[in-house]
Amino acid sequence: RRADGTVIRRGILQDITERKELARETEVRYLTLVERLPIGVVIQRENKLVFANSHAHHILGGQKTKELVGIDVLNFVHPDYHQRIARRMREVAEGLPSPMVEQKYVRLDGRVIDVEAMAAPITFKGESCVQVIFRDITEKKQAEERIKKNETLLAQLFQNVPMAVVLLNDKGKVEQVNKGFEEMFGFSLHELKGRSVNDFIVPEELVHEGVDLNNLIATNRVVSIETIRKHRNGKLINVILYGMPVMLDNQTIGIYGVYVDFTDRKKVEEELKIRNSELDNFVYKVSHDLRAPLSSILGLVNLARLPGNTDNPMDYIDIIGEKVQHLDHFIGDVLSHSKNLKMEVTTAKVDFEQIIKRTFEDLSYLEGAREVKHTTKIEGIQFYSDYWRISEILRNLISNAIKYRRLVEEQPEISIKIFVDHLRAEISFADNGIGIDEVNLAKVFEMFYRATEQSDGSGIGLYIVKNAVDKLGGQISVSSQLGHGTRFNIILPNRVNSIVTKVSTTQVIEQ
Repeated sequence: RRADGTVIRRGILQDITERKELARETEVRYLTLVERLPIGVVIQRENKLVFANSHAHHILGGQKTKELVGIDVLNFVHPDYHQRIARRMREVAEGLPSPMVEQKYVRLDGRVIDVEAMAAPITFKGESCVQVIFRDITEKKQAEERIKKNETLLAQLFQNVPMAVVLLNDKGKVEQVNKGFEEMFGFSLHELKGRSVNDFIVPEELVHEGVDLNNLIATNRVVSIETIRKHRNGKLINVILYGMPVMLDNQTIGIYGVYVDFTDRKKVEEELKIRNSELDNFVYKVSHDLRAPLSSILGLVNLARLPGNTDNPMDYIDIIGEKVQHLDHFIGDVLSHSKNLKMEVTTAKVDFEQIIKRTFEDLSYLEGAREVKHTTKIEGIQFYSDYWRISEILRNLISNAIKYRRLVEEQPEISIKIFVDHLRAEISFADNGIGIDEVNLAKVFEMFYRATEQSDGSGIGLYIVKNAVDKLGGQISVSSQLGHGTRFNIILPNRVNSIVTKVSTTQVIEQ
């Protein structure tokens, strides 16, 4: 207190030496601990780094201790994150801690890295600062990207592979099916999930096979077999089944089942077997039916050359003529069969009345042809189909009706009724001939099959008829009673719509 009474200084003195020493010791222990952490730790004040541990130097590309001190924090932040980081630093400086977030840093060497970072307020060397803790997750992110990419590739491969694929868990229950499976068998994942696939697509007679296959695959064996599975509508499908275990640490954790539909190939194989069988039969029959008349002709020639033979040569010539005619008819049938197999189906207007009239005229040379009474009734609209094949169908049916007429009792008759609408032509062909017994009825469409010896025909006529009907996408059925005649019912699609479409398209192009 001065002499004049004024006070120069008034206060309370407190010794804080111990507290300051304690703070310095705590800070030293903190820095020692932080140096040993396997994560990056930096402290910044007013956007300048005042501390960085050794791992922070390692992450950010610092080559020596304290190289990062004094550098602006934003120098290490990717430009895309500048604004949000600056905002976070302000919030943290105001006392709001920042949770762990992902962001991008830029190292001293310019390489961009991915990090996870969090920030919190801290007092460092007696001043308010911000502490940032971060770790490099670049490799983790890259690994995640690779995993995601591989998962995407695998998922797209699984879904888009042109086969049916099902994934079962270690209990044999459905985990996943692809689009190919849904299309092949008609069942969705929603219906199959968590259930046994065998209960849905394995035919009853193959249930044990399905269970055995699952057991084999579950014991780390790859299976490949040809078998049969069924669509939800009951249709059977010929498949090649590949079963493969999914292994993890020598344990089966799932099963992949891959189904390849080879039904069409199976049909082709069966068709090929039939064709090969027919070919063998064809070769034998052709060789026999060609050699027989030739042998007869050769025998007549040798007989005519015998010394002292006084037979009338014209008798030999008549017989030779018959044999040659028979041979010509047989060759004609063979050529028709070959043409039917190879020739593409064409579409044109079919005049049934003209075809039937011309056919009877062409077959008038056959024995008994002029005795046959025929009636024809044609109703409906115009019919469009393959003209040649329609002609072959009617020619062979009429020819057979003449050849296999009854030789006694009532007059031979042929009745042809045809009705045509926009969808199809229904042909009913009936005769009152010798008929076919029930035993032989199922074989009449087989190559070279002859149910009777009344005619010496080739036995290929009805085979040609059946093949021609099949080529046209139609159906044929036969009913008969021995001694009372035979009836053929044929349904053929009317291709009138394809002609209309073709004409309309042509007109548009011309316009």
